[in-house]
Amino acid sequence: MRLGKKEKLLFLSGKRDEVVIKGRKERGAGDKWWFNEQQVQNEILLTVHSPADAIVGQYRLAVLLMTPTGHIFQETKKVEFHLLFNPWCKDDVVYLPEENLLQEYIMNEAGIIYMGAWDNIKSIPWNYGQFEDYVMDICFEVLDNSNNALKNSKMDMELRSDPVYVSRIITAMVNSNGDRGLLTGKWNEPYTDGVPPYQWTGSVPILKQWSKNGIRTVKYGQCWVFAGVACTVLRCLGIPTRLITNFSSAHDVDGNLSVDFLLDERYDSINRQRDSSWNFHCWVESWMRRDDLPKGNDGWQVLDPTPQELSDGEFCCGPCPVAAIKEGNVGVKYDARFVFAEVNADIIYWMVKQDGQWQKSGVGKNISTKSVYGDHREDVTLHYKYPEAMLLCCILTYNFSAKHNALFYSLCSAHKEVLRLRYDDYVRCISDHNQIRVKAVLEALGENKPIMAMANIPLSRPELLIQVPGKAVVQQQVTAYISFTNPLPVALNGGVFTVEGAGLLYATKVHVRGNVFPGQKVSVKLAFSPMRTGVRKLLVDFDSDRLKDVKGVATLVVRKKY
Repeated sequence: MRLGKKEKLLFLSGKRDEVVIKGRKERGAGDKWWFNEQQVQNEILLTVHSPADAIVGQYRLAVLLMTPTGHIFQETKKVEFHLLFNPWCKDDVVYLPEENLLQEYIMNEAGIIYMGAWDNIKSIPWNYGQFEDYVMDICFEVLDNSNNALKNSKMDMELRSDPVYVSRIITAMVNSNGDRGLLTGKWNEPYTDGVPPYQWTGSVPILKQWSKNGIRTVKYGQCWVFAGVACTVLRCLGIPTRLITNFSSAHDVDGNLSVDFLLDERYDSINRQRDSSWNFHCWVESWMRRDDLPKGNDGWQVLDPTPQELSDGEFCCGPCPVAAIKEGNVGVKYDARFVFAEVNADIIYWMVKQDGQWQKSGVGKNISTKSVYGDHREDVTLHYKYPEAMLLCCILTYNFSAKHNALFYSLCSAHKEVLRLRYDDYVRCISDHNQIRVKAVLEALGENKPIMAMANIPLSRPELLIQVPGKAVVQQQVTAYISFTNPLPVALNGGVFTVEGAGLLYATKVHVRGNVFPGQKVSVKLAFSPMRTGVRKLLVDFDSDRLKDVKGVATLVVRKKY
């Protein structure tokens, strides 16, 4: 760069340079782009400062050398860079003041997703991989292909300084309902024309497949896959995000804050209602200030990328303040009534010829996320709802009466019935998540209303043994040895291991030759060269025709070369 000339900086963003920003040489102009310069021998070092509310995106920087009369003397080759939200900056809307939270909710590439049932919680590892090669480019490609961006690119770009807008777009684009989104949802077999949801171990293969195949939707996902991918994209863009699991989660279609089931006289479901209750459901929370709402709504916001109901014409949900859900403020933007029902709705069983059985505390239990302090579960239920005892106290206060009532009831001793099931009894009832649902109905003599209860029973999975002997050094080959023993009384066919890990290796499949017979131990090995230093997680999944969703994880400390 020649000296003795004036410099001007142009920042261009958007596919067709829809946004053009001129950088000023004014130190301290906090609400504007500005730069300063430092001469180093025959070069000038430019330091660029962006405002806290700058548009996030891919930028091209052009340096214009001007003559004293204001004419362009020379234009340098454009330099590309990404600009993200900055949760370390006090003036940014996503500012999070605690460093340990930032290390988890921005920097951590490995996570844990909780599944199963509220009284039998299981966990699986998940590779977010937000710092893997090409992931950031793909995240902005996701934004560029939203319905809003395709309709009005300039307006979309100008709104990208707002994390409320950006996060809402992400929840719509993670699913493919009504747009060019990432994932197609499917909740039952067969999955032969895609990847079964339980086979994914991380977000990176999904993002890369979507981009590589010309932004064609990837098959298939369910709630935890949608949430895992959303967490990757939001962390990559600089928005602190964590994955949440709500056990006994309600899906209230009509917004009446109850989940209604129709049962016939044999207590079988009559499929006339779209309401449902899931044994677990996953979404994400993102941290941001809500300048568009009254005070008290800042902090964690619910974002649910699983396609369930339309919101402003899109299959998206949120951001919705967790604080508003706890206080029952269902009129707050966005989708507060829907989220409130997921954790608070009443479950009502309507019989064909009689009124329903009411179940008050059936939903919103053990709401969970990975702890900041290690690989264990943190319960955040009290962020969403007050304790049931406190709710009951309020109900009793409103129903207070001065009358004295006496109730006499003949108590019977408790009685248990033991139901023993063999593999042949329940094999056809196993869900994708290795669970069976048991329904019990009690009809008391002289009573009009039967009592019904259901339980989801998770089956124990075999343990995956993962060993990586020796020291792990960056760019030097190591070998992982993986094994497990078939616990079933039948042979397993079509076995395949999927192995991946952020900074270790991209998703790789290892097929098992032949059958794995009852009680037989199967072992495979895989050589790879770690790509980045630090504490890394190696994730393994095993699937076959009879046994699916067997997960394992090993921790490696990858050192530098010496």
